[in-house]
Amino acid sequence: MGRLPALGVLGALACGTLAATAFAQTGSVTGTITTTARGLAPVRVTIDQKVCGDELPDHAIVVDTQGRLANAVVVLTGVKRTAAAASTVTNDKCAFAPRVQIVRPGATVKTTSTDPILHTTHAQLENGRTLFNVALPIAGLTISKVISGAGNVRLSCNTHPWMRGWLMVTDEAAAITGADGRFVIDNLPPGTYELRIWHETLKSAPQKITVTAGKPADVTVQMQ
Repeated sequence: MGRLPALGVLGALACGTLAATAFAQTGSVTGTITTTARGLAPVRVTIDQKVCGDELPDHAIVVDTQGRLANAVVVLTGVKRTAAAASTVTNDKCAFAPRVQIVRPGATVKTTSTDPILHTTHAQLENGRTLFNVALPIAGLTISKVISGAGNVRLSCNTHPWMRGWLMVTDEAAAITGADGRFVIDNLPPGTYELRIWHETLKSAPQKITVTAGKPADVTVQMQ
C-alpha cells in the first residue's frame, strides 16, 4: 500500500519529464502584424435602418492606435495542421460575426441570424464560383453546408451589400491576429518555413522564418 503514492509521484514526474522533452524538441512562431493604413469611414446604411442603424463600422481594416492589425491570417506553409471541423457564421446587427474564421477542408459551416429581417449568406470562391447561397428570412433559423476544397471563401449578403465575411479553408498551420495584432503558432518541428499573411484589403510579401526548438521565433510584419 505504501508504494502506490510513490508510484503516483514517479508517474507524475515521468509525465512532466516527457512534456518538457516534447517542448524542448519543438518551437513556435509568434508575432505582430502591423500597418500604416487607417481604419475606414463608417458604412452608410440604406436599407433596414430600424435593425441595422443609420451607419455601421467598416471592419475591412481593424487597426488600433499603435497600428496593430486584427483579422490577418498567418499561414505556415508546408506544416499540416487540423483546423476546426465546424464553424458558425452569425448575421448579427447586419454584419457577419466573426469576420474571419479558419476551417479545414470538408468542414461544416452553420449560418444563422439574430436579426428579424431577411439576410442571405452567399459563399463564393476567389474566382467567383458560388459554393452556396442560403436565405435566412427569420431570426434563429440555422442552415448547415459543407465546405469542400481549400482556399479563401468570401461571404456576402445579397440584401445588404456592405456585409462581408471570410473563411480561410486550409489544412496548413494557421492563426488569426487578435485586436492587438498578435498571433501564435506552436508545437512546430525545428526548421525554416515560409510565412504567408492574408488580409482582405492589405498585402505583404511572404517571410522566411527559422524555428528553433525550445523557444519562440518572434516576427513583426507590416502590411501595405
